[in-house]
Amino acid sequence: MEELELMDSQVMNADFWQLLIRFVFNTFVVGSIIGFLYYPRARRRDYSFTFMLISISIFMMIFLLGSVKVKIGFALGLFAIFGIIRYRTEQMPVREMTYLFVIIAISVINALSATFSWLELIATNALFFIGVLCCESSRWLKHVSTKTIKYDRIELITPERREELLEDLRQRTGLNILKVEIGDFDFLKDMAIIRISYEPENNDINTTDGAVVR
Repeated sequence: MEELELMDSQVMNADFWQLLIRFVFNTFVVGSIIGFLYYPRARRRDYSFTFMLISISIFMMIFLLGSVKVKIGFALGLFAIFGIIRYRTEQMPVREMTYLFVIIAISVINALSATFSWLELIATNALFFIGVLCCESSRWLKHVSTKTIKYDRIELITPERREELLEDLRQRTGLNILKVEIGDFDFLKDMAIIRISYEPENNDINTTDGAVVR
C-alpha cells in the first residue's frame, strides 16, 4: 500500500514538473513573439494582453485534458470557432487575427508535445518565431497603413487631377501617401470619403483602420 502511494506521488510530481516546465517554455515563446515582434510595431496593449491570456488559457485546458483524441478535437474546435468569429465580425483586423491563430497554434503544439523530444519542440517554436520575424521584416515586405479621410476639396477627385489630389493630401497630412481610393462623395456638402494608403514612419503599423480625420 505504501509502495502504491509512493508511486502515485512520484507520478504526480513528474506531471507537475512537466506542466510547469512546458508552461514556462510556452509563455517564453509567446511572450517573445508578442514583446519583440508584435507590440513594437502595433503598440496595442489590449491585443497583447488578449494574446497572452488566450495562450495561457488554451495551454492549460489542452494540457490538462485526459484523452489525446479529446485534446486534438478541442484544438481543432478552437480554430473553427475563431475562424467563424473572424468572418462574422469586423472588430479585429486581419493582422491581429493572424497573430491570434499563430498564438493558438503554438500553445496547442506545446500542450500536445508530451511525445515530442525537446529538440523537436524547440525547433518547431524557433521556426514559428523565424517565420513571424521574416514576415514582419521590412526587407521582404513593405508595411502599408490605411486611413479613411473626409476630404473637402471635392474638385480634385476626378481621375485627371489625381496627382494634384495626392500632392494636396501629402502636404496636409504629412504622410508619404502611396495610393488613394475614392469612396462616397456628397456634392451638396462638398465632401468625399477617401481611403489613403501610406508608408508609416519608422515602420510603425497603425492597425486601427478606419480612423476618420479631416
